[in-house]
Amino acid sequence: MTGKDLSLVIESFWPITQGAILGTIPLAIVSFVIGLVIAVVIALMRLSKITIVSGIARFYISLVRGTPLLVQLFVIFYGLPSIGLTVDPWPSAIAAFSINVGGYAAEIIRAAILSVPKGQWEAAHVIGMSRGVALRRIILPQAARVSVPPLSNTFISLVKDTSLASTILVTELFRQTQEIAAFSGEFMILYLEAALIYWIICLALSAGQNRLEKRLDRYVAH
Repeated sequence: MTGKDLSLVIESFWPITQGAILGTIPLAIVSFVIGLVIAVVIALMRLSKITIVSGIARFYISLVRGTPLLVQLFVIFYGLPSIGLTVDPWPSAIAAFSINVGGYAAEIIRAAILSVPKGQWEAAHVIGMSRGVALRRIILPQAARVSVPPLSNTFISLVKDTSLASTILVTELFRQTQEIAAFSGEFMILYLEAALIYWIICLALSAGQNRLEKRLDRYVAH
């Protein structure tokens, strides 16, 4: 790396990091939270004994998991205006990422619920709890602990996937990098810098995931 390259990396570090702080991370957090709400609803629908309800959930999951995230983004941002629905870049990105997370996380949550022993349901019924109360107070808290590792991985993947938002004009880490690279003409060094920042963010999230898992294991042990 030449002195010129090092100078460019230092000068661009804060603007790119600012793109992560103001764009990438908030976009990932908001989309993940909304996606989790969608996922819980879809997971419960998937477990429903009503054929139509479970069928709708199956279709949703199949559609989300069977189509590329980039296509989902383009359908919302570029496709909806053709039928008279114009959505700004940020809401479009949040909608697409939330819908995508909902489809993947729904199966994680469903599997976590099914992993809770049936005896827990029976015990709740014996002490007079309705199915809804048992689900809220007994089943979901246990399922939440089981689902932490895969959901954490989903969030880490989402952080990286937010780079796709640059294709619909959302200013985040990668788009900030693209703009600086286009101005300076130094694409390789700046894209490597962006990759390094993504890596650091994901390492931090992985460390947080490990600590959370250990705390949950200690809680269960007691």
